[in-house]
Amino acid sequence: MKSLVWALMLAATLPLVAQEPEDSTASPSNGAEAQQLRKQIRQRWYEHVRTTLALSDEQATKLQGTEQRFEEQRQPLRARQREINQTLNSELAAGTPNQERVKQLINERQDNQRKLQELNRSEDREMQAFLTPVQRARYQEERRKFQERVAEVVRHRREARRQMPGREPRGGVRKPPARRKP
Repeated sequence: MKSLVWALMLAATLPLVAQEPEDSTASPSNGAEAQQLRKQIRQRWYEHVRTTLALSDEQATKLQGTEQRFEEQRQPLRARQREINQTLNSELAAGTPNQERVKQLINERQDNQRKLQELNRSEDREMQAFLTPVQRARYQEERRKFQERVAEVVRHRREARRQMPGREPRGGVRKPPARRKP
């Protein structure tokens, strides 16, 4: 049963997670469809976690609220992380990367990662109030597995896009923009 739930979640996740920020050519109806898919994925995730962890109604409600609140805080940090990585990759692709700029970007990336880790610790501390230690450990493991599967789907999707003839690669190292003199 668990494998069926995961298969359904991944099948619904594929079109969503593979959509990259540059995929802005999607029509408004596709945006609405993506929003609906995200909602369905979240609902399936909550049901899966509730069943797997044997949560009470009260625990499930608290967990859902905590997850939503912290995810809203994580989203801008993840977006910034992608932006930093893209900028760093562009800088490294330059014929002669600017050492100071690379140093600055590495520091920003580490600072952003630290913020994400602190946010995850804060979320876990909040969950201590309503989940048992065993439930917390199982929750963390389920979330880790789900994130790994989503990352795998994204990687496969990007590889498939790169192999499509006539398409520019998305993400990764790109030709650097024209360099400005400081």
